[in-house]
Amino acid sequence: MDSTLAVQQYIQQSIRSDCSNIDKILEPPEGQDEGVWKYEHLRQFCLELNGLAVKLQSECHPDTCTQMTATEQWIFLCAAHKTPKERYLSLSLCVPISPRPCVCRVSIKESSVAKLGSVCRRIYRIFSHAYFHHRQIFDKYENETFLCHRFTRFVMKYNLMSKDNLIVPILEEEVQSAASGESEA
Repeated sequence: MDSTLAVQQYIQQSIRSDCSNIDKILEPPEGQDEGVWKYEHLRQFCLELNGLAVKLQSECHPDTCTQMTATEQWIFLCAAHKTPKERYLSLSLCVPISPRPCVCRVSIKESSVAKLGSVCRRIYRIFSHAYFHHRQIFDKYENETFLCHRFTRFVMKYNLMSKDNLIVPILEEEVQSAASGESEA
């Protein structure tokens, strides 16, 4: 695809067609630049993550969630300061998906593609916080959108995050359901 609008529309059309068909959504068209494909998916994840953020606003703010955590071992700090500071949901959503390093977005420099893993980790913090602290909202949104499932499969497919950092038990659920499906066959 020779324009980013075409890539963006292709991804969005695949999602609208069947948001649960993650393999189809993540499969790039033949000849698609992989860097652009990853970049446009990350932009789409950020767009859709706004829907979850809106649902979380009523109960996730510094008064109720004093720290941006997932579990007791996972406290998310913002490293953009000399002394890392706690990161709240509102700050986490300011994920810099700036088109500047990717001026035309039709092809992306390898040095810019290498930074996508950092963006993925920031996005994932929101999923993990929502899962462990706002489970009812997370589950409802996930059942409608499959967003965390899709994101988890995306980062695994393109090796953008270590499996050890994927603490929302989505992969375990898929392995268990695949195993139960095989045993029934």
